[in-house]
Amino acid sequence: MFKKVLGFFSKDIGVDLGTSNTKIYLRGRGMVVNNSSIVALDTRTNQIISFGEPVIKMIGKTPPFISIIKPITHGIISDFEVTEKMLRLLFEKIHRDLFVLYPRPRVLAVIPLDVTEVEKKSLEDVILQAGAREVLLVERPMAAAIGNRLPINESIGNFVAELGGGILEIAVISLSGVVTWKSLKFGGETLNKNIIDYLREKFNILIGDQSAEEIKLKIGNALPEKTQEMKVRGRDLLTGLPREISVTDKNIKEAIDPILKALTEAIHDTIEATPPELVTDIYSRGLIISGGTSLLKNLAKFIESKVQIPVHAVDDPLTSAIRGAGYILEDFENLKQVIIPSARG
Repeated sequence: MFKKVLGFFSKDIGVDLGTSNTKIYLRGRGMVVNNSSIVALDTRTNQIISFGEPVIKMIGKTPPFISIIKPITHGIISDFEVTEKMLRLLFEKIHRDLFVLYPRPRVLAVIPLDVTEVEKKSLEDVILQAGAREVLLVERPMAAAIGNRLPINESIGNFVAELGGGILEIAVISLSGVVTWKSLKFGGETLNKNIIDYLREKFNILIGDQSAEEIKLKIGNALPEKTQEMKVRGRDLLTGLPREISVTDKNIKEAIDPILKALTEAIHDTIEATPPELVTDIYSRGLIISGGTSLLKNLAKFIESKVQIPVHAVDDPLTSAIRGAGYILEDFENLKQVIIPSARG
């Protein structure tokens, strides 16, 4: 009874625990959290001392007793204790702003398609331990489709690709359900790793993840045309001293090409597995791409050239899934059919 009373004063919350970013939507308020999924943990006290963007500036500069942890891998919790601590802090902060002392929110969590029952239950347990009174689940491509206002409840094929930092998910949706899908356990962060590995092998220079991210954003291009060049500083692997080199967009395309090839093959495989009645819709309506990786320059054109269907990049790709979770909470009676069964029974 006491939990029900506390729940009455708590707001429904949508949570998207992404590999790169954690986002929270508060019903009636909109998105209230959009932080990097990274924390700084004081190992002496086992307490989080910072999370989000401030931690990124701490990477490589911390004393031995501070650990930098990314608790989400490929859209799945890899460090349960840290994730629980992070969510508890976020839930408490949100409800403190609402003057709710003991928050017990109902939480709608966005999850990957390729998740096991054990992983699903673990996610639910972590969210409950963080203070939720109830956990509901929605698959990420479905949330992204709803976030982009696609007619998911109609008998037509909605073809979506949610391209995140740690996972790429492609799905055909019709009549409020996922008909066919494909999931790849790599994403934008893998592009960064490929860039780091490429520069190490080709130029004998070592750069960090933040430098790779900057390179990707500035000159990363799925279809390079006029050559773009960028100065990059790193550590020479032969001398151990700092060195500056020039890299081009064509270099970066070569580095990320294996990921782009795997993505287009997965899209092609998804189309092949789609019932003929929905394939017609796919070829006429095209593919909707969202997620942070969709921001790679000319990615839509590249996919079009390989798969021969229209490809549309959305206006706000970084928040498609959390917006969808929010729309479900705001219009629950009309959208509750997209909620998937709990692993807790």
